[in-house]
Amino acid sequence: MSADAHRFDDEPVPGYPLPILPGHSSPGRLERLLRAGKFVVTSELAPPDSADPNAVYERAALFDGAVDAINATDGSGAHCHMGSLSVCALLTRLGYALIQQISCRDKNRIAIQGDILGGSAMGVANMLCLSGDGVQTGDHPEAKPVFDLDCMSLLEIARTMRDEATFQSGRKLESPPRVFLGAAANPFVEPYDWRPGRLAKKVAAGAQFVQTQYCYDVPRLKAYLTAVRELGLEDKVFMLVGVGPLASARTASWIRANVPGVHIPDAVIARLAGAENPKEEGIRLCIELMQEIRELPGVHGLHVMAYRQEARVPELVERSGVLGGRVPWHPGQYDGNVDVERQRERQAEELAEDSAEELAANLADS
Repeated sequence: MSADAHRFDDEPVPGYPLPILPGHSSPGRLERLLRAGKFVVTSELAPPDSADPNAVYERAALFDGAVDAINATDGSGAHCHMGSLSVCALLTRLGYALIQQISCRDKNRIAIQGDILGGSAMGVANMLCLSGDGVQTGDHPEAKPVFDLDCMSLLEIARTMRDEATFQSGRKLESPPRVFLGAAANPFVEPYDWRPGRLAKKVAAGAQFVQTQYCYDVPRLKAYLTAVRELGLEDKVFMLVGVGPLASARTASWIRANVPGVHIPDAVIARLAGAENPKEEGIRLCIELMQEIRELPGVHGLHVMAYRQEARVPELVERSGVLGGRVPWHPGQYDGNVDVERQRERQAEELAEDSAEELAANLADS
C-alpha cells in the first residue's frame, strides 16, 4: 500500500477492481484493507422510497471520504424500499465499495444465487448473508415470507459458488463470483453463552467478516470478544462492531422496547435524559464508544448506523479519530488528476477492445 493509504500500489485505476492477491477472495478494497491490518469503517445507506437514481447518489455522497464500504440494505426491518441489488448497480458504476445485503425472507435459492452472480458481475466484492426480519415486523405484514434458506445455508451456498464454481445443484459456473462473505452477529442479547458458538458456526459456513448489532454496552462486548478468542476465532473472522448516535432518551427507550436485538443500558438513557441538548449528547456518546471500541483487541473496524443522521457520519469518523487520518477512497478523490484521467481512458479503451474481440469471436462461431 502506498503512503497515501487510500490507494494501493497495484491499483490499476482508482475505484476499479483490484488484482486478487493470494489468500484473498475478492478484488475489493474492504478485504484488502482488513488483510493489510487497517482499521476500517463501514456504514449503511438508507435506500430511498423512490425510482430516482439521484436519491441514491446523494445519499452515498454523504459518506465520501469517511467510510471504506457502504451497506446496501435488503428490505431492512421488512419495510419496502429500493432493492439492494439496484442500489449496488447504481453505485458500483461510480466506483463505490458496496456490501450487498442478501436476506432470505423474500427470495428462494434460485433467485438468490442469481443475485449473487449479478452483484459480482456489477463489481460488488462484499456480500452480507442474513436470514432477514420476519414480515410481521414491517409495513407489509400480509406478505408471504419465503425463508427457503437461512443465513447459514446461504453462506454455504455463496462459498460453494465462489470456491467450487458450482450452483448448489452441482451445475458448473463458467465464472464464479469473487466475493468477500460476511454475516451479522449480536453479542448483546441473551443467551450470551450461545452467541460465540453461533459465530463459530457462521465462520465454518463461510463468514469472513461480521458486522454486529449496535453496541452501547462495552463490558458485554469485551466478554463476547474474550469468548471468541477462547474459541480460536480471532484470526478467522474480521469483527466490525456496530455503533450509532441516539437522538434522545425517548428515541433510545422506543428502540429498546420495539427493535428486536437492540440492548441499551439504563445508564445510557439516563445520560441522554439529563442532557441539555440530547441530540448532541448522543453524538458525544457515540464518539466515546467509537474511541473505546477502537482500542479493544479483536476489533477490526466499526459499522456506523446513523439512522436519519447519515449526514453526521463524516463528523463522527473525524472527531473520533478512529481512522488515524486515513481518508477512504471516494469518487471525487482524483478529480482533475491528469495521470488518473489517462489511466481511466486507457482502461476504457482496453475494455472496449476486449468487448469487440469477444463479439467478433461469437459472430464467427455462430
